[in-house]
Amino acid sequence: MGKKDIQAHEFLANNARFADLCNYFLFDGREIIAPGELKEQDTTEIFSAFGISKKELHLQKWRDLLKHVVVKSTDHCTYIIIGVENQSEIHYAMPIKNMIYDAINYGRQTKEAAKMHKKKKDTKNNAEFLAGFTKEDKLTPVITLTVYWGCEEWDAPRSLHEMLRISDESVLQYVSDYKLNLIAPCEISDFSKFKTSLGLVLQLLRVANDEDAMGNLITTNLAFRELENEAVETINVFAGLNIQPDEEKEVTDMCKAWDDHYRSGVQNGIQQGIQRGEHAKRIEAIENMILLGLTKEKILTKYSEEEYEEAEKAMLVES
Repeated sequence: MGKKDIQAHEFLANNARFADLCNYFLFDGREIIAPGELKEQDTTEIFSAFGISKKELHLQKWRDLLKHVVVKSTDHCTYIIIGVENQSEIHYAMPIKNMIYDAINYGRQTKEAAKMHKKKKDTKNNAEFLAGFTKEDKLTPVITLTVYWGCEEWDAPRSLHEMLRISDESVLQYVSDYKLNLIAPCEISDFSKFKTSLGLVLQLLRVANDEDAMGNLITTNLAFRELENEAVETINVFAGLNIQPDEEKEVTDMCKAWDDHYRSGVQNGIQQGIQRGEHAKRIEAIENMILLGLTKEKILTKYSEEEYEEAEKAMLVES
């Protein structure tokens, strides 16, 4: 895993942020899924299938995050498995990638049911025995959310149908579609639906290509005055900043840190300007020495070979 993949995984592995992400996308920000109702699942999806040769084939895929969720309402509970795929770059085959993950998970569920029935020997007829799955058996729904951590517009397909080469669209009614559940910063209009620092991170990434907009957001939104250090680190990785988290606390005043960052940038710019000015003066001095007829050996006692060659090139251009 790369640095961005590791940072995204660690940031969303937190149950509060994971629940916040699910509540935003699935329930329009209503706090339906509680962090305490999340249970970690093995992200290694393994499903054994049988090919023509009857030899067992193993497919193995690793999800970024996979959690078992209990969705409670007044009169019942619904159990769901939610997987999260983090994307730092646009992926043009994402619907297929997620479809495979979900299919493997369903395959594993049916195989586990078959093992249970084989052990209990409780199938009622030949059809149930052969399938390893009874008429009463039900699967746990699997939902995969894709989080895109970039600030560019997602221009990749959002469904299987969009990926198909087809001239007669009438046949699409017979082709099962598979849609992408995408969360992208540039497509979020109401960040108040988030209850954790996840919303602040995504809100900042939305304007990550505009330094003035980032500065305005950080200095006007009071929530950035006490931002979790994990969120600061995530912003640094995905927005390309170098804000130093407050190591003495668990939170950082991003407003102050941004001011320090801005001042440092200004000072660096001034210093680079001074250095460029000094360099230009040295080149001009070498040009004057050449015009006065000083030998190269004499000039190199004070200036470098690179500076001498640059001066010669400049004189050729001027002539």
